[in-house]
Amino acid sequence: MSELIPLQDSNGMSRRTVLGTALAAAGVASAVMRGPWGTVAAAEPATPAAQPGKRYQMKKSINLWAFPFPDKMSLEQSLRLAKDAGFDGIELNYDLDSELSPKSGTAEFTAIRRLADKIGIEISGLCSFMFWPYPLTSHDLEKRARGLELASLMTRAAHDLGTDNLLVVPGAVHIPWRTDYEPVANDVCDQRAKAAIAKLLPQAEKLKIHLNIENIFFNGYLMTPMEMGAFVDGFHSEFVHVHFDTGNIMQYQFPEHWIAYLGQRIRNVHLKEFTKKGTDSSLEAFRPLLDGTTNWPAVLDALETNGYQRYLTFEYFHPYQHWPEALIYQTSDSLDRMLGRK
Repeated sequence: MSELIPLQDSNGMSRRTVLGTALAAAGVASAVMRGPWGTVAAAEPATPAAQPGKRYQMKKSINLWAFPFPDKMSLEQSLRLAKDAGFDGIELNYDLDSELSPKSGTAEFTAIRRLADKIGIEISGLCSFMFWPYPLTSHDLEKRARGLELASLMTRAAHDLGTDNLLVVPGAVHIPWRTDYEPVANDVCDQRAKAAIAKLLPQAEKLKIHLNIENIFFNGYLMTPMEMGAFVDGFHSEFVHVHFDTGNIMQYQFPEHWIAYLGQRIRNVHLKEFTKKGTDSSLEAFRPLLDGTTNWPAVLDALETNGYQRYLTFEYFHPYQHWPEALIYQTSDSLDRMLGRK
């Protein structure tokens, strides 16, 4: 994937500075403007600032996709960098080619677990892009079968890696970034997704692995918190939860609203920064942490209200081409400030 190039106005910074200075001088709390049809509309209130000195009891984690692994950095180097940058945990990604793949078994995965223990960093969860080429709701029976097979292998791998969190994408009505996925009708998608999770659940319960269902607006399925809640609740299992992603709904919705509704169904969290100022709906829309329009104080407060104290995992798909460690340290510093550690 190409490196993220944020869209910005060459004069944006100076204009924002001038505007901020003007509003501060005028002591204006909100602005009134003339609308396109001559109506008067009040400007949106400013995003509330984080409370000074407030500390949140949540853990810092980062996804392996933010590291140049495996091209420029080994798994051990990535684990050590995450630890040195101050992260409590790291989320690993299952694929088809690396040591985190079907090429490895219990011996290899437990060795990775021991390495992480030696370095002093936890494995916060396991996720994978494999749910896209092998969707659990595909019309192609072979792809569905392969998807289930891989998800079963991931469940075992998560157990052997010493984490009890597996991110699962249960299905998709549409996958806009793939040309080999024929759209699936909503009701058919729902039936297939439920059937797939039901097949995976007995093994997950035996191994005590939580199947955490991720919200993804772009795939057209489970698009409201009520739908997500009903899907998870329908299995009546303590091993089916939500892996909540803040960025995946930011284009049209707001993560703090989902968090308030889903409550303790949320077992793991992805922090993906997104800006509503752009028009891009691809992976390029996601940005470095704090460089977007997410109302992070509201998000953190909503999580705290629900009693959430588990991992906040930064997920980003574009390791820096030069000095890749800069992104890791920058993200750690941002999380420290968000959580009141600095």
